[in-house]
Amino acid sequence: MKRTIALLLLLSPTLSRAGSNDGRFDIYWIDVEGGAATLMVTPTNESILIDTGNPGLRDPNRIAHVATKVAGLQRIDHLITTHYHRDHHGGASTLATLLPIGTVYDNGVFEGMPDDPGKDYFEFKAGNRVVINPGDSIPMRQVADGQPIKISCVATRKTFATESLVADATTNEEACASHRPKDRDGSDNANSVASVIEFGAFRFYDAGDLTWNQEMRLVCPKNLVGEVDVYQVTHHGLDTSNNPVVLETIKPRVAIMNNGHTKGCLPEVFANLQATKSLQAIYQVHKNLRPDGSVNNVSDEFIANHKAADECDGNYIKLSVAPDSKSYTVSIPASGHEKTYQTKP
Repeated sequence: MKRTIALLLLLSPTLSRAGSNDGRFDIYWIDVEGGAATLMVTPTNESILIDTGNPGLRDPNRIAHVATKVAGLQRIDHLITTHYHRDHHGGASTLATLLPIGTVYDNGVFEGMPDDPGKDYFEFKAGNRVVINPGDSIPMRQVADGQPIKISCVATRKTFATESLVADATTNEEACASHRPKDRDGSDNANSVASVIEFGAFRFYDAGDLTWNQEMRLVCPKNLVGEVDVYQVTHHGLDTSNNPVVLETIKPRVAIMNNGHTKGCLPEVFANLQATKSLQAIYQVHKNLRPDGSVNNVSDEFIANHKAADECDGNYIKLSVAPDSKSYTVSIPASGHEKTYQTKP
């Protein structure tokens, strides 16, 4: 049986133009210049933020702007910190001064912790703090007569759920047999929280910076994830992650990469994404502007930001799932790009 974390947060209501009026489930990839900040808003006005970008004012201000001015939120109900690297947890304490934060889900303090985020992170103001474990699900308010909402943790601290989220999930034995391990990553990346977010038939996978060898354990010998619609490209598109065994097993239709203008989107990852037969589109938060010649980019239409960080407008990518969960639209509001994809049956 999967454990459901006890709901220990204040039940004050939130307001959201994004979900409360149209019945849609919305996701925003906020530009934190090669860090990570993924904001979700449910039709029940509940908000989930995965990671908070870098320290300083820029990233928390961008998150708060999208949350309040675009999504119409008054607070962040749930914050998931995938791991303790500055580009994932660094904005949390400042964000907490800009918006109330309900429950924080993270790895807590654990034996052998390779990276300590320090007092600033562990003591910022929040309604409650929960150490998340594989098999846990975050309690969410459900839509009356609507699509079920579920957020499940499938891995963290190099431990994994014992059963698949999908009863008939298949293992790609050929892909598993082709796996070749890479050098061990001794940083906190390997401890990343891997989550699957579901709204009806729609399924979204976010694994922070989970590393290559650990990723394989999500799908071999058992596929713990099942197939998904949207894949947040792991670790900003770095080749210490994004194991093709995962891509070939969970078979996403859309991939969205939270890279920076010189960070991530490395050649091996780009090639593996393009070789993934299930993918219909790849989006980048940033155009790759590396001066070393290792430049790979999708068409400009699918890129939110085209300039270096000091000139960047901080444009976000938005995904909106239809109320019946049978389709979802990905847009870049700054450019007017909008394209609709069908959810997997």
